[in-house]
Amino acid sequence: LEFLDFQVRGFLGPQQLEDALTGMDLVVIPAGVPRKPGMTRDDLFNINAGIVKTLCEGIAKCCPKAIVNIISNPVNSTVPIAAEVFKMAGTFDPRRLLGVTMLDVVRANTFVAEVLGLDPREVDVPVVGGHAGVTILPLLSQIKPPCSFTPVETEYLTSRIQNGGTEVVEAKAGAGSATLSMAYAAVKFADACLHGLRGDAAIIQCAFVFSQVTELPFFASKVRLGRSGVEEIFPLGPLNEYERTGLEKAKKELATSIQKGVGFVKK
Repeated sequence: LEFLDFQVRGFLGPQQLEDALTGMDLVVIPAGVPRKPGMTRDDLFNINAGIVKTLCEGIAKCCPKAIVNIISNPVNSTVPIAAEVFKMAGTFDPRRLLGVTMLDVVRANTFVAEVLGLDPREVDVPVVGGHAGVTILPLLSQIKPPCSFTPVETEYLTSRIQNGGTEVVEAKAGAGSATLSMAYAAVKFADACLHGLRGDAAIIQCAFVFSQVTELPFFASKVRLGRSGVEEIFPLGPLNEYERTGLEKAKKELATSIQKGVGFVKK
């Protein structure tokens, strides 16, 4: 365990933000308020948007070359906010800004594994689009191991994956949103970024990134991580009719959320 010889240091408040960020290679931003029953991720917008903007201004100043993992909701808007802040500071590198959608993948793998009677670690479901409601699009036609679902199973799984976060918020009845599952997903994704930084081969994960996979400026799809962050963005691959319909719905909603983030910084 000699490689675990690292220091954990704590910092508190805006006055220590620069000390916390200086010299960092990877910055993970989970800051913000959690959802309560009846709230959408968009309802968190005004509070969390301001927090992300402030933190990204600190990153632009203190560690402009860091890989940035954004978890603060609504991710569909907070990633565009971060991009605008970095552009204004002249430090924007699209390869180094990633919205974390890993929780959608973790849920998809888990729910699909339940239906198939497998261990979730043996299942790989690509989840594309964004990170809220209908923008979360699991590509069940592309899962590994290959498997086909009935229309009823497809509808059940897609809906459960899209609404997994709301299910948790309602179950907690006002006590917050996903915590342990999000922590697991955040660590898993940060770890993948670190393996990429180390130069390990074939580190492929889904993430919400600056992208030309669709006509939208940001989109979640499979990416290959490496020393400079996102080194390759994979196309969506063949979609079935159900997924094509879902993609159009997702894009419509995403376009609004992205514009909202951009508008927040510009005004």
